[in-house]
Amino acid sequence: MPLGAKPLPDAEIAALRRWIEEGAPDNPAGGGPGWEPKMELTGPSLSLNEALDHYWTTHNVRPPAMVSDAVFARRVYLDLWGVPPSPQQLETFLSDSADEMEKRRRLVQALLQNRELYAENWISFWNDLLHNDEGVTYIGERKSITKWLLSSLQSNKPYNTMVRELIDPPEGNGSEGFIIGVNWRGDVNASQLPVMQAAQNSSQVFLGVNLKCNSCHDSFISKWKLRDAYGMASFFADKPLELVRCDAKTGEMSFPRFLFPELGPVPGGNELTLSERRRVAADLFTKRDNGRFVRTFVNRMWQRLIGRGFVEPVDDMDAQPWSPEMLDALSLGFVSHGYDIDWLITTILTSKAYNAPVVAATGAGPYVFNGPAPRRMTAEQFADSVSAITGEWRVLTTAKSGPGAYARDWRFKASSLSAALGRPTRDLAVTERINDPTTLQMLELVNGQTLAGLLHDGARRMLGELPARPPTPLWDSGNVTGGSAKADIDISGVKSIRLMTVDVDSYDPQRVKAGWIDAVLKKDSGETTPAVKMTSSILLKDTTAAAPAMIAQKLPDETMVQLQGRGVTRFQATVGSDSSTLVSDIGPKVRFFVFRGDVDPETRALPGVSGDPPFALAGPVSKQNADALITRLFRHAFSREPNEKEREVARRILGKPVNSAGLEDLLWTLVLSPEFQYGQ
Repeated sequence: MPLGAKPLPDAEIAALRRWIEEGAPDNPAGGGPGWEPKMELTGPSLSLNEALDHYWTTHNVRPPAMVSDAVFARRVYLDLWGVPPSPQQLETFLSDSADEMEKRRRLVQALLQNRELYAENWISFWNDLLHNDEGVTYIGERKSITKWLLSSLQSNKPYNTMVRELIDPPEGNGSEGFIIGVNWRGDVNASQLPVMQAAQNSSQVFLGVNLKCNSCHDSFISKWKLRDAYGMASFFADKPLELVRCDAKTGEMSFPRFLFPELGPVPGGNELTLSERRRVAADLFTKRDNGRFVRTFVNRMWQRLIGRGFVEPVDDMDAQPWSPEMLDALSLGFVSHGYDIDWLITTILTSKAYNAPVVAATGAGPYVFNGPAPRRMTAEQFADSVSAITGEWRVLTTAKSGPGAYARDWRFKASSLSAALGRPTRDLAVTERINDPTTLQMLELVNGQTLAGLLHDGARRMLGELPARPPTPLWDSGNVTGGSAKADIDISGVKSIRLMTVDVDSYDPQRVKAGWIDAVLKKDSGETTPAVKMTSSILLKDTTAAAPAMIAQKLPDETMVQLQGRGVTRFQATVGSDSSTLVSDIGPKVRFFVFRGDVDPETRALPGVSGDPPFALAGPVSKQNADALITRLFRHAFSREPNEKEREVARRILGKPVNSAGLEDLLWTLVLSPEFQYGQ
């Protein structure tokens, strides 16, 4: 080796052998020969900036200058609230005459004080780690921890307390979904059983150890063995577990065994009850002597805010950090401040590291920290930022009838846009998103209906062409699954009505057949008349309906009913899905609405909406003042003024006077630019 050339020298072969024995890390230059991770936190008690100064001196790096106030503001708003600052917020910060670092520290504190906006940004990070999701239907059982998680973030619950509650959930706490995992229906591979999921997820997220390979067999790429995975799984099992190697039973039984026995023995073994096992596991994970637990979280937060962890990849905490001293200094500070996540975030955001200009990785030689890495907006941040700029927000509904509420992107099931931009499927823990540009992203950003619709409506909203609030329907069925619902509404004085049938979240919407049965108009005298003529040859198989009136073959469906001059005062109907579609592989979930007929179809958020949007729009702009609109857009999207060339091009795109089609094109140009998605 190599083929057709001279054999490698013994020294290079030895280096390759060492690399393989160390688990073939992605960054072999980051871990030198003989590196052995320590359990305890060591080193002098230094601040992060002191440790950073020492690192730069040792590595002959000239400390970089700080970025401008505008760049810092955009970074910190995105990192704490998930959206760029509005022009007004940016101007307020820039006009602060205080000392440069003091004003930045005050901004961080001010943003952290809004616990709702902070939590609604950071919950996506935690949802990835804790395999929690919204709006997802599984063929199996799963339990949400959203309520507990939001409360924990809003109250700045200490990190060690959060982990204790996830590993050993108090009764009624709402955190038990993490160890419950996904209980798939039918037979599954032994490595995917709920107790093994709990072992895999907790070890990966809280200790930086990936147990997926050795949950099936001894790992080929690390030191971890099959018995290690089963030892961890036994903490979450109510009976002894038999080791299964590649789905073949071995006859060997497992007992609770922590990955790092140096933290102390597990008294009682298989004699422990399930509650006792969980409590012991929680003690070992969060033990103050467990430096691995602290380093793993600090490393994740550093990667999230700086772009590259002290250790890469973040799930291989056996690898050598590029600065063990700095990692331990930050970890010791985190512990001494009571595992305070706000303290950790504030310390990083006000450090010289975070305030330095971004530096693209060269890939040549050992890694040396010169500044943060370029970071792309997350899928949720991208969607929320577009909504914040345009004022166009999605409306979240409940299963019951009634108005919805404006909501941020994380609260919805992943769209084709957010999936393309990296929002993962959270069956198991996801500790790193894949954010590299792909062909799918390009196609979705350029041609996808999600972004196109958002920008189309957003342009109209900015120009004041959409009502401040969408109209409320005359009647809303709520979600209809296997049953039916009855409509009986007063239509006195209404000139026309629209009957609407929309899919909510059916498993296979293309095969759903749903509609209105015996839709009739009624006069005060009691006389009735059919509301609509038959529009389809397919009838609902409903024995309660003697003469079915109409069924929609494809959803969404919309039918206009003229009322003027007919003397009718009530509309009555039964709605539901055809019995032929009430099967598990279709799973119809449909919603029915009656609207006034004079409502513009493009202005409807179907069930109506109550409450205010997450971020208020500054107000409509004048179609006659293109320059003011251009300035506002650039300040909001990029936190800077447009240059003359950009202003000239933007004027041509907007048209004269400004029109919604031109504004839509300009918005599309701005949000697709690397500067918007990556920042500086």
